[in-house]
Amino acid sequence: MASTETKADDLAGLEAGLDALDAVQVRRTPAREILLEKVLPPVVAVVLVVLVWQLLVWAKVTDDYKLPPPGAVWDSLTDMWVQGTLLEVIWTSVSRGLFGFVMAVAIGTPLGLLVARVKVVRAAIGPILSGLQSLPSVAWVAPAVIWLGLNDSMMYAVILLGAVPSVANGLVSGVDQVPPLFLRAGRTIGATGLRGTIHIVLPAALPGYLAGLKQGWAFSWRSLMAAEIIASSPDLGLGLGQLLENGRNNFDMPGIFLAILLILFVGIAIDLLIFSPLERRVLRSRGLLVKS
Repeated sequence: MASTETKADDLAGLEAGLDALDAVQVRRTPAREILLEKVLPPVVAVVLVVLVWQLLVWAKVTDDYKLPPPGAVWDSLTDMWVQGTLLEVIWTSVSRGLFGFVMAVAIGTPLGLLVARVKVVRAAIGPILSGLQSLPSVAWVAPAVIWLGLNDSMMYAVILLGAVPSVANGLVSGVDQVPPLFLRAGRTIGATGLRGTIHIVLPAALPGYLAGLKQGWAFSWRSLMAAEIIASSPDLGLGLGQLLENGRNNFDMPGIFLAILLILFVGIAIDLLIFSPLERRVLRSRGLLVKS
C-alpha cells in the first residue's frame, strides 16, 4: 500500500513539474531593456575602439601612411557612397557568399547524415572531412583557378571546399549527441528510416547542426575573401576582397582599413540577422530562453 502511495506521489510530482514548465510565461522584453542590454554595449565598444584608434594616431605611434586616422577611412567610405559603388561592392561579395553557403548546406546536410548514420561511410569519409575542415581554404584557390579559370565558378568551388566539411561535421556532431532513448521511442511509434531521420534525428540534432551552419558560413565568407584577394580580375567585378587587394596595390591604407571594416561588418550583420534569431528560436522551443 505504501509503495502504491509513493508511486502516486512521484507521478503527482512529475505532473506538477511538467505543469510548471508549461506555465513559464514568455514575456516581451521592453524596448528600453533591449537598448540597454543589446544595443548600448556594442555601440560603446565601437566608440571606445575608434577613440583608442584616434589616440594612437594623435600619439604618432607610427607613420600616417601605416595607421590612417578614422576620418580618412570615413572619407573613403563617403567617396564610395557618392560614387554609387559602395552597395554594389558589398552586394557582389554578399550574394556570392550567400549563394555558395546555400550550396554548401545543400551538399553538406545529406553528406553529414550519411556519415552520421552509416558506420562504413563514417570510417571511410569521417577523417577526410575532419582533415578538409582544418585545411586553410586559401590552399584551394590556386587549383580552382587552374581547373575552372577566373570566374564565379572558381569562387563557388573554393567556398564549397571550405564550407561543406564544416556543415557536415556539425550535423554529425549533433546526431552523435541525440539520446538513444529518442531513437528507441521513434522506432516504437514507427518513425524509422527517412521518416525517423526527418521527425526524430534532425530535430534532436538541431543545436549541433546550427553550430555547424554558423561555422559553415564563417568558412564560406573567409573562403570567398581569400578567393577574391588572390584571384582578383576585372572580369569578376569588384567585391570586398578585390577592394582590399586594390588598396594594397595602390598603397591606400584608408581603403585597406575600409575594406577590412566592411568585411567585418558583413560577418557581424549576417550573424545578427540570420543565425542569432535561429538560435533564439531553437532555445525558446526547448524552454531554455525565457525572455523574447
